[in-house]
Amino acid sequence: MTSPTTLKLPPSLKARIVAAAQELDKTPHAFMIEALVVQTEQAERRRQFVAAAIAAEQGVAEHGLVHEAGDVFAWMREKLAGKSPRRPRARKSGKYA
Repeated sequence: MTSPTTLKLPPSLKARIVAAAQELDKTPHAFMIEALVVQTEQAERRRQFVAAAIAAEQGVAEHGLVHEAGDVFAWMREKLAGKSPRRPRARKSGKYA
């Protein structure tokens, strides 16, 4: 079930929405709903990303282990080339050691 919501838009933005929606063969309503869905999903992903980054930093602070970027990039290049490289070794971080 949907609930009605009123948006008060500046005339210039409303005109841009109408034009953009017409180019995509959508109604302005459908265009705005899609935009709200996209922005909401992006905000949720950003929140999850930040939470994961904070958890990772706490893990490093607790255990002091990190991977050197150069080692990881080399491993990724070999994986992408179809090889079976050894995983990079975790090392003690100077910051948290």
